Amino acid sequence: MEHLISDLFSHYAYSPWLVYGGIVLFMMMSAFGLPIPEEVVLISAGFIGHMSLHPEDFPPPYPGAPSVNVYVLAVVAFAAVMWSDYLIYFLGKFFGPKLFKMRWFARLVSEPALERIQRWTRKYGLWAVFIFRFTPGVRFPGHLMCGAMGLNRWKFLAVDSVAAGISVPTQILLVSFYGEVILSYLGKFKLYFFGAMGIALLVFLIVKIYQKRTVKTFGVK
Repeated sequence: MEHLISDLFSHYAYSPWLVYGGIVLFMMMSAFGLPIPEEVVLISAGFIGHMSLHPEDFPPPYPGAPSVNVYVLAVVAFAAVMWSDYLIYFLGKFFGPKLFKMRWFARLVSEPALERIQRWTRKYGLWAVFIFRFTPGVRFPGHLMCGAMGLNRWKFLAVDSVAAGISVPTQILLVSFYGEVILSYLGKFKLYFFGAMGIALLVFLIVKIYQKRTVKTFGVK
């Protein structure tokens, strides 16, 4: 596991602009439904930051090669997350509730999930923004709903920035500074790690199959 991660990320530690640009691109794509969780991007960026901090273990390709700055990395990731969240909110505000009736949206978000998000937004108001930020899988429709239901944009940005400020830089900096410890634990517990991943995948597939059968049974489009 350690060697796999090292081989995968080490050469990016000395391509700072590629990493910064990649963070922005992946955050935007993730926000719009790319099946790569935001957390995976942040943790991967953290490992790259860790390698840039330890050139003795991950030597640069040539002397004086520019390296990724972990603080710039954290700021870029935070800015990319905030921009993508606001863009989604803006689309919801611009198109309004009619957005949820569009065919492409129905393919991304099931009707029960949409109803649940709408209930959360009505019940918790601006606190729903906080909930959506920490709930992978509902950020995109959740932020759309916030815009469509007319939540104040400045209040949305204020709450979202607090939530993103807690989660985004923290993940990157923790992995950057303690990546060696994390890698060692991954190496020791890789069997349990892959076992847990396998169980999670199995549960995910079972839930999806059950949802499809339920939709067919009740005729929900």
